[in-house]
Amino acid sequence: MLRHSRILQHFFGAYSQRSYYSMDLQEVVKRLNNLAPTSLAESWDNVGLLLEPHSKRSVGILMLTNDLTEEVLDEAEQHNVNCILSYHPPLFRPLKRVTSKAWKERIVARCLEKGIAIYSPHTSYDALKGGVNDWLIQAFEATSVVPLQQSSQPPKHSHQITVEITKDDSGAELLGYLRQQLDKSCSLYMRNGDSSLVILCSESFLPTIVTLLSSRNNHLEFAITKLEQVPLDGYGMGRKCNLSSPVTLKEAVDKVKSHLNLPYVRLALAHGATSDSLIRSVAVCAGSGSSVLRGSKVDLWLTGEMSHHEVLDATHQGISVVLTDHSNTERGYLKVLKPRLMELFDQKIQIIISERDRDPLQVV
Repeated sequence: MLRHSRILQHFFGAYSQRSYYSMDLQEVVKRLNNLAPTSLAESWDNVGLLLEPHSKRSVGILMLTNDLTEEVLDEAEQHNVNCILSYHPPLFRPLKRVTSKAWKERIVARCLEKGIAIYSPHTSYDALKGGVNDWLIQAFEATSVVPLQQSSQPPKHSHQITVEITKDDSGAELLGYLRQQLDKSCSLYMRNGDSSLVILCSESFLPTIVTLLSSRNNHLEFAITKLEQVPLDGYGMGRKCNLSSPVTLKEAVDKVKSHLNLPYVRLALAHGATSDSLIRSVAVCAGSGSSVLRGSKVDLWLTGEMSHHEVLDATHQGISVVLTDHSNTERGYLKVLKPRLMELFDQKIQIIISERDRDPLQVV
């Protein structure tokens, strides 16, 4: 009887692993876009759903990779992956043809043939609160972490019209009249003790509202204000911080190597600095970060790559620079992203991280 019990335990144990289901591709894309809106991405970037199979597909297995290479695609096919989330967009510049002569064209052809969708977040994950740059700066014990370039979003309404209500006018009547005439997308309310009427609307409604106000009363006084972008707290490109306690430059470098699991990095000493110089503040930018880091007055910059002259400029400004090669500042984030996506998809999708994805440059 004991032997039979062990057999049953072994049999059912094989099927007691987590059961995954699947999710419609459009629902997957919707949830990914809600996590990190594509509006967070830089204007030059190409993000979101980049390749969608023609036949309707469900996503059961999602693979995470930093770069979608042919080796990574081989791995995806072996695992029967339905969708690949590639941090870097494999489709960036327009393709004029899809043949077997170029490796990116072959990837497109193979994904279409196998029904594999491709989604890329890229700089929307850079700007994301809790995204790539927040993970990168965790190499240090930091305080007061803030973006180097603040992200913002358009307000719900682009313009505000403020109408002054005199004693001879009835604000309540005007409010009721405009609510009957205007689309519900416009927002109207009274303020300052009903002495003024505020109308929030899009630019397309301005001519209509001005006409309505003028036809109602030629003597009404009103002002039109264009509303500014709304800052998003904690969102933006790059990060900078003060350290909770100073460390030597050598200790800072060791922290970077440990966090990124790298045996080597490249270091440019600030003018007059040594390995024992104290680091009190740090700025980071994943990937190629010179344009984002430029202007940040800290003791140390951390990024993937910079040009020779950009490094010289930094060191002569008293800033030491650590370079790790481009994707080494990004790839480790995938391990942080995986559980976040598992929760995002209600544990219904199996998520795997590519084991063949690696930076093309190696120290030899």
